[in-house]
Amino acid sequence: MLGFALILITAFFFPGIILRTKSIASGRKGPGLLQPLREIIVLLRKGSVFSDTTGLIFQIAPAITLSSIICAMLVIPFTNQGSIISFDGDFVFFSYMLALGKFFAIISALDTGSSFEGMGASREAFYSMLVEPAFFILLATFAMFTGFTSFSEIFSNFFITGSHYVLIFSIIGFYLLVQIAMVENSRIPVDDPKTHLELTMIHEVMILDNSGFDKALIHIGSYLKFAIYGALICNVLVPADWNVFLQIALFFSIQASVAVIIGLTESFRARNKMNLNPKFILTLSSIGWIAFLIILIMTDKLA
Repeated sequence: MLGFALILITAFFFPGIILRTKSIASGRKGPGLLQPLREIIVLLRKGSVFSDTTGLIFQIAPAITLSSIICAMLVIPFTNQGSIISFDGDFVFFSYMLALGKFFAIISALDTGSSFEGMGASREAFYSMLVEPAFFILLATFAMFTGFTSFSEIFSNFFITGSHYVLIFSIIGFYLLVQIAMVENSRIPVDDPKTHLELTMIHEVMILDNSGFDKALIHIGSYLKFAIYGALICNVLVPADWNVFLQIALFFSIQASVAVIIGLTESFRARNKMNLNPKFILTLSSIGWIAFLIILIMTDKLA
């Protein structure tokens, strides 16, 4: 339960840290740390407007998307306390709860009848399909490394093995999870959340018809997904048997560091050309295969 609460707390500061990092990097005063939270509060106070061309799917999709993300949070562990729900193969449940939310977001965009939103939905579905193997290869590597298939047991035993390969897997896991988080949240280099050119938009064009309360739910879900991947990174980098207070301090430090990395990336790196995005995302799977190959060599399973 502690991990669940920490993710919720972190989620509302994560986008503010990204904004402050981008402002400082560009030499601007910029908005305050709590500006995204203020915008959420403003949106929550507003009503939603629905087009005559939309149906029930468009109206319920934001709530279902946010609910699926919260369900995925239930299997994320924190230290030796484990997660609220834990079972063998729960990382598959985690991935497909996020996929369920993404599915409703996509069909919600299609429900508007807009060609622009359909274009963004198509790209979002394509990129999610390409990045999914990277996540499963990484988690399969961790499962083979520890001998367990649930998040709680994988991360509880991740550093106990005493293997010299722990550092390699931690570095690879950190890099892949940061990149997967950026792809899943449609950030640079795959997408630019501040672009206003419809032909190059992905996520932002999908939610053009959403407004008020529904748009707040969509933004909250995006913030939670960032914090969720930050929690996974924390589990990969910090041993589960350390002091709980030290773990909490490291949790917030790592989450802030990930936000700063994303902010710096968006400050100094241009988004990819559309035809380069599939190659970039597939490269993540290739890096995951390297870690998986190391595991096969270690366990003498490579024929």
